[in-house]
Amino acid sequence: MHYDVQFKPRAERDMKNLPREIAGRIVEKLDFMREDLHGDVKRLTNFTPEYRLRVGDYRVLFELEGPVVVVYRVVHRRDAY
Repeated sequence: MHYDVQFKPRAERDMKNLPREIAGRIVEKLDFMREDLHGDVKRLTNFTPEYRLRVGDYRVLFELEGPVVVVYRVVHRRDAY
C-alpha cells in the first residue's frame, strides 16, 4: 500500500529546528516508509499519536488516517514520551 505523508504545523517547525543532516535522514526514512511502513516503526500503547518511527536519536510521532501518514512531532528521544 502506498502512503502519502502530511506534516502538522508543529512537525514542520520541529523539522526546521533540526540540523540539516538529521532532517535529511528523517526525510529519507519517511520516503522509504511511504511504500509499506518499512523501517523501525512501532505501534505505541496508551499514547497519542499511535505510532513512532525511530531515526537515530530522533522519533517521528505519527498516526495513520487511511492512506495518509500524519506526522505530529519530530523530537529527540529524551523528549518524545
